[in-house]
Amino acid sequence: MQPLKQLNNIQKARLIHALFFQEMPAFLEFPEAQCLMIEDNREEIKREWKQNLLTADMWLELSEETARCLKKFGKGLRNSSAVFSDQLFFGYGAIFMNHQLQQYVENNRHADPKFKIAIDLFINP
Repeated sequence: MQPLKQLNNIQKARLIHALFFQEMPAFLEFPEAQCLMIEDNREEIKREWKQNLLTADMWLELSEETARCLKKFGKGLRNSSAVFSDQLFFGYGAIFMNHQLQQYVENNRHADPKFKIAIDLFINP
């Protein structure tokens, strides 16, 4: 296994899924709900956007792509760490999904307290 600092987003997501398989169904409901909320509030998000790293349009596109993946791969995302990581954490999608993981644990939606520690270890800089 590679050192943690050398792992890419896909590899980290694959590890998180494998280590916390039981957390995946509940976690995957979270970005699904967030994508719906983002879609419902597109204009407000554009008006109030203050992020410098990404534009509001880019964030909206990432949300739409995530929603498509969640719908298309459904159970595969829950059951396979490879599908989960390859589909949701590839390219810029990793920015959106890393944010979703952080929000999920910050809002105490996780069942396993160690999940929050893992997200901090693997995702937070």
